[in-house]
Amino acid sequence: MRKANQEIKDEKILDEILSGVTICRVAMMDGELPYIIPFNYGYSDGCLYIHSAPEGKKIDLLRKDNRVCFEVEDMVEIFKGERACDWTTRYRSVVGYATVEILSDEESKQQGLEVIMAQHGAPELVEFSPKSINRMVILKLAITSMTGKQSSNASMLTR
Repeated sequence: MRKANQEIKDEKILDEILSGVTICRVAMMDGELPYIIPFNYGYSDGCLYIHSAPEGKKIDLLRKDNRVCFEVEDMVEIFKGERACDWTTRYRSVVGYATVEILSDEESKQQGLEVIMAQHGAPELVEFSPKSINRMVILKLAITSMTGKQSSNASMLTR
């Protein structure tokens, strides 16, 4: 990282960011080109959980290569200045790498959905219709490495 003073090394802060955000971008390879998609997700025990249809482009790509890169940003604020170069952004972000497992058994899908619902503020909603569960898979992204970064003015951020 070029600006070492902006690196977030504290695992608790990285977990706080991953647990507090609701949108994650995941990049996978599509031949020679990257393919990136935003998802709502849940985070627990070093893994991201995403629900998905059991077929489609992303599933095809993940079956070929289950390595991905992910990104989330937290508390982004843009502050306008008098001149163009006076503008600044306050933020915290996490970028990481993971391997994806496609979960298709009912128990794993139930657990993944519970993590997702808790992340989105509804941990009590844990009853899912069997029809819905049967129509989906859960993508479990096991994080292999990650780094965090924050703007130098991040301490002024409020959630």
